[in-house]
Amino acid sequence: MRNATRITVTTFGVLMGLAGLEHGVGEILQGNRAPHGIMFPSWPEAEFFRNVAGEPAMSIIPNLLVTGILTCLVSLIYLLWATRFVQRKHAGHILILLAIIMLLIGGGIFPPVIGIFIGILATRIAAPSIERRPQPAMGLRSFLGKVWPWSFVACLCGWLLLFPGVNLLGYFFGVNNPNLIVMLITFALGSLLLTVIAGLTHDRLRPVLSPMADRS
Repeated sequence: MRNATRITVTTFGVLMGLAGLEHGVGEILQGNRAPHGIMFPSWPEAEFFRNVAGEPAMSIIPNLLVTGILTCLVSLIYLLWATRFVQRKHAGHILILLAIIMLLIGGGIFPPVIGIFIGILATRIAAPSIERRPQPAMGLRSFLGKVWPWSFVACLCGWLLLFPGVNLLGYFFGVNNPNLIVMLITFALGSLLLTVIAGLTHDRLRPVLSPMADRS
């Protein structure tokens, strides 16, 4: 089992599942009516979401109540799969499919797109280990392998600063700085990419296990 990759997939799979669920709740609260178009805000009147333009989403279903219910259901399944079944052979492909459905039925824009990326990463968890003679880790590979725990913590903090951090700053302190939001998005995405690369490297540098031990 590739531990660093699995931890990354599970942690950020949970975050994306919760983010999709939050969009669904906002859509349910808008009631049994049609949105103004295929793109719409999940929380159009909520002051807490003013900094993020009411949490934009899209849906091919012309009913906000139905959209919200389906979004909550699919987001919960995504969250469950990322936590309980991520070690299964086709878990990554299922996560990708669920994220695409989330995108099309109101789960927001960012959560499903990152959810697809997380699903792609999940396909590496159950990839078969190749027996080979261990080689010393040197240079960049050694650095990436060691930096994974720190990059993971920094990445998690970055995403929590983005949500709910931006919302809390706007709601309680009146901070509405587009440049700050762009900086946080850039940091969150950049640190996620670093964490993924570092996690994959970290797992490759672990001692090679036998197939039976790897499944334990």
